[in-house]
Amino acid sequence: MTNTPTSSARNTILLTALAPLIWGSTYIVTTEWLPPDRPFTAAVLRCLPAGLLLVLACRQAPARAEWGRLAVLAALNIGFFQALLFVAAYRLPGGLAAVVGAVQPILVMAMAWALDGRWPGAVALGAGVLGVLGMAALLLSPTMTWDGIGLGAALAGAACMAAGTFLARRWRTGLPLLAFTGWQLLIGGLVLVPLAWWVDPPLPALNGRHALGYAYLSLVGTLLSYALWFRGVYQLSPVAVSSLSLLSPLSAVLLGWAVLNQSLGGLALLGFAMVLTSILAVQKASHSSTSQP
Repeated sequence: MTNTPTSSARNTILLTALAPLIWGSTYIVTTEWLPPDRPFTAAVLRCLPAGLLLVLACRQAPARAEWGRLAVLAALNIGFFQALLFVAAYRLPGGLAAVVGAVQPILVMAMAWALDGRWPGAVALGAGVLGVLGMAALLLSPTMTWDGIGLGAALAGAACMAAGTFLARRWRTGLPLLAFTGWQLLIGGLVLVPLAWWVDPPLPALNGRHALGYAYLSLVGTLLSYALWFRGVYQLSPVAVSSLSLLSPLSAVLLGWAVLNQSLGGLALLGFAMVLTSILAVQKASHSSTSQP
């Protein structure tokens, strides 16, 4: 049996990859278009309106027995992840936060082995390690500063997203994809509201640039991208999906180079190539494992 992904599988991979590529624009939109120093408010305005729109459009509620699992998934994929992401972003240099987040595919492999007895195989495991090393080469520098709380938040955030990605595949609900996405965004956004209320200062008067930034993050960076992401979670293996998350920092680096004139040296280009190789290797290894009779 061939190990080459079918046309349908390739289309699923490409559509799923759009989500982290879009998420990579979050940093530049936040710094260039949004009011400063309001991370949790940005997270609420990113998730809550998108979730509400999808829930109202779909008009389909979960079954009574599904609420508990859906709440756990919403907290892991949206609420906890977004909160920890912003804590790490404010306490760590972006490069270090990205390197810590790059362990997500390895964490998913560990969960698959511990809970399902599925050993990832040498190729997938090696590709996961290569992704971490490539991200380190791409973004770390000798002057990088370390912060214990920031490191803990980045690792916990990666663990939340890894667990959410893994469990979303196991805990399938009877909801259609868009309703499933909408309820997670709505519940996760509600989890973030107390943080925004207690921690962030009130929003200033918003201008057109601010409104456009929030609208982009909610409609494109959340509604569209999470719908594509959970579609991939339903159709691809958790390891294959989690490896695609490495495209997010790659997208951020390319946007920084193209829009903000940030430099890319030889070591960074080597790291870029290593991360892409890691993603492709994980996709091939994951397809091979799921194609076994």
